[in-house]
Amino acid sequence: MVGRNIRHKAKGKWTYRAPKTRRVFRPNIQRTTIFLRGERRRVHICTRCLRTLNKTA
Repeated sequence: MVGRNIRHKAKGKWTYRAPKTRRVFRPNIQRTTIFLRGERRRVHICTRCLRTLNKTA
């Protein structure tokens, strides 16, 4: 996903003309140890998936 980020503080009508840059939304990746098929594995996993994993466990 991408968005547009205003580079500096802008108020009023200036917000329409304020210089904007491209912004990329990146996943929140964490390195953690989980049990996978009965053994401990160290994996890089996003926090959304980690929450889902904790709910099912």
